[in-house]
Order: sequence, then structure tokens, then C-alpha cells
Amino acid sequence: MRKLFGTDGIRGVANVEPMTSETMVRVGRAAAHVFKERREGRHRIVIGKDTRLSGYMLENALASGICSMGVDILLVGPLPTPGIAFITSSMRADAGVVISASHNPYQDNGIKFFDRDGFKLPDEVEAEIEAHVFNGQLDHVRPTAEEVGKAFRVDDAVGRYVVYLKGTFPSQLTLEGIRIVVDCANGAAYRVAPAVFEELGAEVIPIGVQPDGTNINAGCGSLHPECVADEVRARGAHLGIALDGDADRVIVVDEHGNEVDGDHIMAICARDLAERGRLKGGAVVATVMSNLGLERSLAQAGLDLVRTQVGDRYVVERMRRDGYNFGGEQSGHLIFLDHATTGDGVLAALQLLGVVVGTGRPLSELARVMEAVPQVLKNVRVREKRPVDELPAARRAIEAAKEELGRDGRVLVRYSGTEPKLRVMVEGDDEDRIHALADEICEAVHREIGQEEAA
Repeated sequence: MRKLFGTDGIRGVANVEPMTSETMVRVGRAAAHVFKERREGRHRIVIGKDTRLSGYMLENALASGICSMGVDILLVGPLPTPGIAFITSSMRADAGVVISASHNPYQDNGIKFFDRDGFKLPDEVEAEIEAHVFNGQLDHVRPTAEEVGKAFRVDDAVGRYVVYLKGTFPSQLTLEGIRIVVDCANGAAYRVAPAVFEELGAEVIPIGVQPDGTNINAGCGSLHPECVADEVRARGAHLGIALDGDADRVIVVDEHGNEVDGDHIMAICARDLAERGRLKGGAVVATVMSNLGLERSLAQAGLDLVRTQVGDRYVVERMRRDGYNFGGEQSGHLIFLDHATTGDGVLAALQLLGVVVGTGRPLSELARVMEAVPQVLKNVRVREKRPVDELPAARRAIEAAKEELGRDGRVLVRYSGTEPKLRVMVEGDDEDRIHALADEICEAVHREIGQEEAA
């Protein structure tokens, strides 16, 4: 049973275990040791972050731990998570570390690692780092004098990433004449995203670009697409783009302010890639959370949907293993593997804009390619993550829901990898009924292991 790493790195309330300076020093030392063991020579690890106040504290702690093991650090400052993956691979660093809690509120923070090739670390390497955090085997490893690591600041990281992103947009197209609202969630993309779209010719209306350390994801960004939707309607924009705090996911709204989620974006882009002969494997890789409507839409185009467990890292692992080049999550993590190693909100928006501009069709029309099956998602805050099979009332409610829906619906119950919550998804054609079934499951769980929401 792991103590630190969840489904997407380490995460928690900043300055509370495990997200403390003391633990981050140990994590830095452990990670530096693991990456040093892989090859000879001088070693470097990239450190980047989003705009949270606690980023300063954790950045310095990680840097101290890494340098104390004789490994140099490259500091890039606030930059989207996929940008740090790009800088890591392009600068031939040994690894990259992102300090971010993604879409969580500013009080939380987290870290996740990228390998030297820009892909997230496999479970076994995370387990190795975690083991060294607690086993004390590195306590005696103390390089001295010139063997101590140095710190370097990469001043042009934003510029490098902007150039790279623009290079993924079709070279024969421009965004001239396109008016776009871009909501950066007061997060890591607040400088990058507006620059990319403007330099490609778009008229950009930026919102969520004034981070103060405490307003990341606060009533804005991909968790609150109503903000960008209101602005699109008010300004007569062609579409709106809402990123989350570390800009690895994107939600889009059409010219009427209607939300276009990750499943719809996958349906649109998969068909475009297939028509141009660029979709490898004749399939899209998505998670069990993706809507049944996506599966039906792809089937109409002669394409398959390959499902994985929840987490963009598992989508990427399946893509790499079986040779697919496009996949993602309903939440807006979209992976265009021919361009990137991880989910990238800005890059995904650029690929979608390529379809909009290339076809000359408005986004609202393109989005009709998929009709979503009604789906409800509910969370129950829990005091412990006991296996659901050991919760008799919850198990009975789940089995009853599955039996009632049959093959025309789905029930998925799982624990969050980053929060003390159990997530319940029910899908089916009768919207009132799926809400009722989800409520019955949530109430059963709450009676057995529920915890009241913090005030």
C-alpha cells in the first residue's frame, strides 16, 4: 500500500503531511538518487510550478533535497504541466518535477514527475522513490564541496514552449479573423496561452490571467466553464477555451456558449484524423468515464473506443503499448501523441481550432457529431477508502442499478486518487432515473463510511 503517490503523483493540503517542506526534501533526495542510478555523468532535474502561494515553499524544499544529492536543478517558474514535460525532454534533463495540484483549490498542492523522455513515471519507479523516502538508506549519502548540486534558472522557458505549441498548428492555416475567449484559471498558462493564440493571428480576449497565489481555479477555468461561456456570448466570440490550473486539460464552449467537453473534442478530432489517414490503429483510447455517446459516434465512423482505468497516465500507457496516437478523458485531458507526451490543454485547443478553420464550420455544428447519453457524476466524501465490496449496503445498491440499466447504461464507482471521495457515475437514457439510482448509491455509501464536507 503506497503512502505518498496516488493516481497522479503526490497531493494534499500544503504544509500538512505529506506536502510539507520536510517531506519534500526527502522526496527530492530520493528522486535524485533514483535518476542518478540510471546513467553516468552530471545530472539535471527540471522544476516547474503553477501559481499557488505554497509553490515557493515546496520548490525550495525540493531543490534543496535534489542539490544535496549532487544533482543540478533547472528552475523554469510558472509553466503548464505539459510545458515542463516538453522542457525536460528538449533540454535532455534526467527528469522533470511539476509542483501543482491541477484543478484543486489553492490551499492544496502536489508534485508529479516526468521521465527524461517527457512521459510520466511508471508505477514501479514511483514506488522506488517512495521506498527511499522512508527506508533511511540515503541518510549517509552526503556529497560535499564541488559535488553539491547547482541551481540554474531557465529564463526563456515560456518562449521555448510557445514556439513549440505554435509548431503543432497546421502550417497552411492561421487564426486571423477568429475571436477567442481564453480563460487561464489564474494558473500556469496565464502568459503562455494568450501569446500562442495571438501570435497565430487570433483576436484574444483573456480572462483569469491575474494570479495572486490564492485565486487559481477560483470560480474560473475548466471547472467553471460558465465564465468563459458568458464572455463568449457577451463579446460575440467564435469560441471559448477554459484551461485548468496547470493547463493540462481544456474545456471548450461554442459560439453560443454551449459546453464542448473532452468526449466531444475526441469525437471531432478522431474523425478528422481518420479522414486524413492519420489516426493510428483505427481507434481512440479513453477511460471508463467517457460517455457511451462517444463510443456510438466513433462506431458510426467505423472506429473503435478502447477504454482504460481512470487517469490520463493509463491512457498514455495503453496508447504507447498498442500503437495508438490519440486519446484522452472526458474531463479534457487530451493526448495527441504525435505532438506531445502528456495531456496539453493549449495544444488540444489548437488541434480543434485546426479542424474549425480547416473545415470552415462553426464549432456548434462540428459538435453534433456526438450525442451524449445522459450521465450523472456524484461524489461522497469518505472517512476511509474501504473496498466497495466490503460495504454491503453500497454493494446492493450498485448491483440493483446495474441490473435495472442492463446493456443500455453503465454504473461506475471508484475512489478518487487525489481526494478523500468516492465518485459515482451512472449513465442511461432516462435522466431522472439515473439521478435517482446515483442518489441511492451515494446514500448507502454515506451511511457506511461517509464524512461531512468541511465547512
